[in-house]
Amino acid sequence: MGKAHRSTAIRRQHPIHPQNLSGGDEPLAQSNERQPQERRADIAIIGGGTGGCAAALAAAESGKTVIMTEETDWIGGQLTSQAVPPDEHPWIEQFGCTRTYRQFRDGVRDYYRRLFPLTSEARSRAALNPGNGSVSRLCHEPRAALAVLQDMLAPYVYSGRLTILTRHRAVAASVDGDDIRSVTVRDAGTGLLTTIAAAYFLDATECGDLLPLAGAEYVTGAESFAETGEPHAVQGEPLPQDMQGFTYCFAMDYIPGEDHTIERPERYEFWRQYKADFWPDKLLSWTGVRPHTLEPVTYELFEGTDKFSLFGYRRIVDKRNFADGFYPGSVTLVNWPQNDYWLGSVIDVSDEERERHLYDAKQLSLSLLYWLQTEAPRPDGGQGYPGLRLRKDVVGTDDGLAMYPYIRESRRIKAEFTVLEQHVATACRPDGKAETFDDSVGIGCYRIDLHPSTGNRHYIDISSLPFQIPLGCLIPIRLNNLLAACKNIGVTHITNGCYRLHPVEWNIGEAAGHLAAGCIDRGLSPRGLRGSEPELRAFQRRLTASGIELAWPATRPV
Repeated sequence: MGKAHRSTAIRRQHPIHPQNLSGGDEPLAQSNERQPQERRADIAIIGGGTGGCAAALAAAESGKTVIMTEETDWIGGQLTSQAVPPDEHPWIEQFGCTRTYRQFRDGVRDYYRRLFPLTSEARSRAALNPGNGSVSRLCHEPRAALAVLQDMLAPYVYSGRLTILTRHRAVAASVDGDDIRSVTVRDAGTGLLTTIAAAYFLDATECGDLLPLAGAEYVTGAESFAETGEPHAVQGEPLPQDMQGFTYCFAMDYIPGEDHTIERPERYEFWRQYKADFWPDKLLSWTGVRPHTLEPVTYELFEGTDKFSLFGYRRIVDKRNFADGFYPGSVTLVNWPQNDYWLGSVIDVSDEERERHLYDAKQLSLSLLYWLQTEAPRPDGGQGYPGLRLRKDVVGTDDGLAMYPYIRESRRIKAEFTVLEQHVATACRPDGKAETFDDSVGIGCYRIDLHPSTGNRHYIDISSLPFQIPLGCLIPIRLNNLLAACKNIGVTHITNGCYRLHPVEWNIGEAAGHLAAGCIDRGLSPRGLRGSEPELRAFQRRLTASGIELAWPATRPV
């Protein structure tokens, strides 16, 4: 088993009172007039993102009662409310994911085959890619992902084993020593509070929101080289507010000959002129950089030139896959370099600062759309594509932006084991294999891909090796009944860059759900299970029987 890394950049906070929590929708004075409703389950999953859904599925399939909360209207996180088509590795169609993640992928394809007027060619294609986006072998609409996730969870919801509370955000936790007794969530619509008691609590929130509420030790931002020894860690002191930028994604299609120009955004002039010192041109331009070389690159909107097509990059509907005229235009998801927001973080800042950055990030995305519609240079020498139409329906919001920003970097637990760059980076592994973890609970594969950061630092994009997910990175160093279930595991600022993608987050959540259920069954703590060779091997057999791959076959760097 790889040697555990212990960082000194620890944050431990006392539970936060609901009135001090940012991001609420309703005045808490009203909700405090009534006693909180009380609910109880074997396992409480706070956050219904990609990892949360996988955890709920695993725990419910294991026979446990589960309550899962989600602060938006849609469960699914990256796949739905953040509107990010799956980023996956080159072998995803053959191996390298859990059985249930493959069922999800198959479910998406089946959803389109059953319900949509596909062309005969598209329908016969085994590896149907509804959008034919270049980012993934499966680019699809967020609503399709939502429908499939709801179908997968439906048997447990209908039987009463799983309760899903959407539009509920965690606002407080009751902690007794090293054990969480309950978590209180607030209904965004009514302001009413619900207190959830459980044997185990899984944090599957996008920002690791349960960690400060429960007083868990955690890390944010960039660790220093002195702490981790990672070749790409920052020199000098750690930078806890230096995190990858986040993005408000949006969907658009293109209807030539029509004018769908939006109202000029309030902050358009600022974003129209904005240029970061490290960026080769204005952010709202066709110029970007190749992340792995940092060399300037010129983009184009549509295919047809020798330049990289941004529209085709995350296209989620290719109208050519469907009956003629069914879709008036192909649909793409805009998660591009031009709408990455890096002017500040929304984690561990004041309410005012958080709201300002969220607003500015939305203004950036709307400004990008307005620039595309009105000023973007065209290959024919003209300017603007007024036929670009903001598809509010695709993301389910009034403003046309995703329900939740795409958060690349969360709070991260101070874990029993922390994965370092040295464990997975190709340059650090002369034998061509990532570190072998004896406590593996799954696998993943992606380049170490860090977007420009709130510290105005450039991309870090380096080759990595197909890796394992060690059990120790799901387990906090102190709290007994808290587990990390998404991007908040024991990784660093650097290794977050390869452990944050869809199939990896799913695997993390699924392993956490099985771990909580297994600990209840065996009367063990997660730390105790990991520390017992017989119990650990029995747990790994349980994961394997459930369709979770624990090791890679022979592969190559990515």
